[in-house]
Amino acid sequence: MSESPVAHDPPIYRRIADGLRARILSGELRDGDRLPGENTLMADHAIARATARQALAVLINEGLAVPKRGSGVYVRLFKPIRRHGSRRLSREQWGGGRAIWDADARGRPFTVDEVEVVREEASEEIAGLLATEEAWVRRRRYSVDDRPVQLATSYFPAPLVDGTPITLPDTGPGGVYARLRDLGLSPAHFTEEVRARMPAPRETRLLGLPGGTPVIVISRTAYTEEGRPVEHNEMVLDSAAYVLQYDFDA
Repeated sequence: MSESPVAHDPPIYRRIADGLRARILSGELRDGDRLPGENTLMADHAIARATARQALAVLINEGLAVPKRGSGVYVRLFKPIRRHGSRRLSREQWGGGRAIWDADARGRPFTVDEVEVVREEASEEIAGLLATEEAWVRRRRYSVDDRPVQLATSYFPAPLVDGTPITLPDTGPGGVYARLRDLGLSPAHFTEEVRARMPAPRETRLLGLPGGTPVIVISRTAYTEEGRPVEHNEMVLDSAAYVLQYDFDA
């Protein structure tokens, strides 16, 4: 007769992290509050500094806390952005002069910064996707509630958009899809691919990510009714800031 497995208590650093997490999720510790530091945890629990550091690292890696150099570790609560895949790209949205981001933010303040618009030689991948040798490239960073949440890089076939508002920092009401419509190139079909990975150093810096936080990468290509590709967009999302929603009919 086999013996039942013996249950083991989690290590002390896990128990400390569990207690702090419970205080955060209950609302006792709020967004921006400073968590007990290493010295406090050492004194309260009679543990070594390395153990206290492990406990705080658990919360940092879960996205519930963020370290500030020379200051401590702080609660990092953020209401996730619900990204509705089809609703945000509907013709009703951009065709009515509304930004795609209005559908994501749902009334929360958002900003677009770090905007760069340049004409570049297309990489092999972009040349294959868009059938172009040169592309206009739009690079942006998006923030919601003053927190950077997404980096986006869009590519357009240069011959199609030369001299149009798509090559300007501000593309006007409805954004680039409304401007493509003005050119007789309305997007009618989108293909998106989603994957997860760890961020590159530049992405970590621009998104202000705590160590160990992965990113969601969404690659989207827009096509006209005739199947002509008119835009490719590479988006890098802070995984702790998003819920991805897709609706399907059976």
